[in-house]
Amino acid sequence: MRFRQMTLRYVGEFTDPIHKNIKFTLVEKELIDTFIFQRLRRIRQLAGAHLVYPGALHSRFEHSIGSMFLAGLAGQTLLEKGYLPNSETVQYLRLAALLHDIGHGPYSHLFEEILAETNSISHEKIGERIISETIISDVSKSHGYNPKTISSLSFGKHNSRFLNEIISGGLSVDLMDYLPRDSYFSGTEYGKIDYHRIINSLEVTSSKQLAINKSALYSYESMLISRYQMFKSVYFHKTVRSGEVMILNAMKVLNKILNLTELRCLDNFLELHDESVLDMLCNAGGHTVNHHEFAYVVLARNYKKRDLLKCIYEFFSLSKHRHTARLIDDNTQNIKNSSLQGDVLFDNQANKLQSLIQTYQESGEQVFLDISRAPSIPLAPKKEEVSSIMVVEKKNEYQKSFDQIPLIHVISGYLDMIRVYTKKESRKFFESKINESM
Repeated sequence: MRFRQMTLRYVGEFTDPIHKNIKFTLVEKELIDTFIFQRLRRIRQLAGAHLVYPGALHSRFEHSIGSMFLAGLAGQTLLEKGYLPNSETVQYLRLAALLHDIGHGPYSHLFEEILAETNSISHEKIGERIISETIISDVSKSHGYNPKTISSLSFGKHNSRFLNEIISGGLSVDLMDYLPRDSYFSGTEYGKIDYHRIINSLEVTSSKQLAINKSALYSYESMLISRYQMFKSVYFHKTVRSGEVMILNAMKVLNKILNLTELRCLDNFLELHDESVLDMLCNAGGHTVNHHEFAYVVLARNYKKRDLLKCIYEFFSLSKHRHTARLIDDNTQNIKNSSLQGDVLFDNQANKLQSLIQTYQESGEQVFLDISRAPSIPLAPKKEEVSSIMVVEKKNEYQKSFDQIPLIHVISGYLDMIRVYTKKESRKFFESKINESM
């Protein structure tokens, strides 16, 4: 690619509670002003967290702008250190960060679960289509920026590994924006991180991997611990998950009536946002629905009223590797392909509960098994596991394993969670059934 020598020219600025003043260029302004990007105002960053943390009403809109700002800081740092050819690459990084969430649907990752079941597609794939097929492409091209390059950076497919790592992964601007932002709006203290120190310490190794200076290792360690704490206290909060289980299951059952995941034309998808989908679910009773389906209309209406399901069972496990579902051998009651006691216990719990709950669901009872898994260390841009970080010290560079960083080693792995939810009036009945079966 041939780069034009240029400096970024800013045409205005936002006032942001996390990063204070965020300046934007003309191409950024025109992209932000499109109806497609404005739609992100109506998709909450944390789908159901506002039901527990009233201030957590922030959206994908401000997170995307914050990520753009941090991508600019990271790009400028690498430019000044000689790792980037010129400011045009910085602008590409900013555009990629700005658009990295453009493909999210209503309720973000909850909607993505529905997409995975019906279309085997992710928000990244939808984002690629939006960047290449819509007005987003037109605006980008009109300013001389290649939509394919923007898309490749946004979704970890660029041929430069370290540029991908700026947008997603353990040193990403995505992580460095959502942690303090989610912490601020939820009113918790866990997400405070020294992202300026981390960004200013960024380096690129001889193998073209993103690295940090040794002096910033403590700040990096603190950031990963903050993420772990946010998962346990906010993202996986049992009442937050209660609301999310309700809206997820309502979307699953009523999708065939409402065609929420019809993606042959992007126009329908781009009309969807949190409140429009909630209204569609609550009003689905006006369609021809059977008794089973109407129960999920009521479930959505209860979500809207914050009449939430109750958690009647929970089990947590921190495993050291990616957890995959394993089946119980009916003859031996052994878990196939598992030699770790923690995984055996987790799988036993999940299998027993799944068998019990499926029986009652088939008879029309609203009882739900919630199995959530999250890597305690962010995955790399191509979704592979990360077990080390590249460190630069003076003129030396080396790979530092998380085994050598005690606090990160303790939390590294996968946070696996099992919960069971049901209606208030069914609570005692299912508690007794679970106790009998476990």
